Amino acid sequence: MTKRISKFKRFVMMNPIIQFFKFIFLSLKVLLIVAGGHGSTREVHK
Repeated sequence: MTKRISKFKRFVMMNPIIQFFKFIFLSLKVLLIVAGGHGSTREVHK
């Protein structure tokens, strides 16, 4: 049995530009977490 996908959801899924922006947004979130000191290997200057 197949689930119905709304036209808008399908449009979002098939749109490469929206996918690209979602990817950039996720990358930025990961960068912020890493740069925020969580699991970073930078030396802290005293």
